[in-house]
Amino acid sequence: MAGSMLAAGVLAVTATLGLGLAAVGGAAVTAQRVARAADAAALAAADASSGAVAVSAAPCEVAARVASAAGGVLTGCEVDGFTATVAVEARFAGWPAVARARAGPPPAG
Repeated sequence: MAGSMLAAGVLAVTATLGLGLAAVGGAAVTAQRVARAADAAALAAADASSGAVAVSAAPCEVAARVASAAGGVLTGCEVDGFTATVAVEARFAGWPAVARARAGPPPAG
C-alpha cells in the first residue's frame, strides 16, 4: 500500500511539473511571436513611410495589417519621418505579452 501511495505522489508531482513547464514554454513562444510581429510591423511602417514599398495606406495601417497577419494586435504606432516605432500585443492564457520595435535609419549623431 505504501508503494502505491508513493507512486501516486510521484505521478502527481511529475504531472504538476509537466503542466508548469508547458505553461512557461507557451508563454515563451508567445513572447517570441509578439516580438517577431512587432519587428515586422515596424519594418512595414518604415518602408511605407520612406516609399521603399508603394502602398496606398498610411504606414500605421500597413503596420496593423502586418501585426494582425503575424498573430498580434497593433496597440501603438508612431511615425517620425522615415522612422516607425510600434507596440504589438498578443495574449497567452489571458495574459498580455507586449513587444515594442523601432525601424528606420540610424539616429544622427
